[in-house]
Amino acid sequence: MSKVRFKLNSAGVRDLLKSEGMANECLAHAQATFQAASASADGYALEARRYPERSGYTVYASDYPAIADNLKNNTLLKSLR
Repeated sequence: MSKVRFKLNSAGVRDLLKSEGMANECLAHAQATFQAASASADGYALEARRYPERSGYTVYASDYPAIADNLKNNTLLKSLR
């Protein structure tokens, strides 16, 4: 059996992570997670995150009742399914 080796094009991967298409795909997944989490309880928030090397979105529990709900029921984890 032969060993297959490849080398990633670092500039290409960097451009891919910074691309608008990747950001749109992340936004779609974040919105679906946010909608599923918000359906069970209020207090979840969706936030854009911009870093020098990539962009993305995060969904988190923003107030105490939502934090307690997430700790008790794993709401965010279940909304990823």
